[in-house]
Amino acid sequence: QVQLAESGGRSVQAGESLSLSCTPSQYTITTNCMAWFRQAPGKEREAVATIGQYTYYADSVQGRFSISRDTGKNMLYLRMNDLRPEDTAIYYCAASSGSDARCYERERHNYWGQGTQVTVSS
Repeated sequence: QVQLAESGGRSVQAGESLSLSCTPSQYTITTNCMAWFRQAPGKEREAVATIGQYTYYADSVQGRFSISRDTGKNMLYLRMNDLRPEDTAIYYCAASSGSDARCYERERHNYWGQGTQVTVSS
C-alpha cells in the first residue's frame, strides 16, 4: 500500500533553516496535489504548503517556506527559512489522487505520513 515517510525534523533555534523530505512508496509523484501540513499541540492540523500544477502557501509561512518536488527522485521537500517558535509542530506529508482543487484541505488527501517533529526555540 502507499506509504509516505517524512524526515528532517529536529530542534533548531529561531532564525535557522531546515529542510524536510517526504519519500513515498507505492506512489509516483506527478502533478497530483501533494502537501505539507502541520499540527501544533492543542491546534488543528493545517496546510502550510501545497503543490500540484500550482503552489499554495499559508499566510503564516509565505515568503519563508518553499515546497518542491523531484519527480526523478520521487521526493517531496519543504524548505523552511527564518523559523519561528510558532512554527513548532509535527509536520506531515500528504498526497492525493487528483488535481490542485482544494489541495489545502485535509479531506482532499488519501495518504498521510507519520509526521516529523520540528521544534523551534527562541
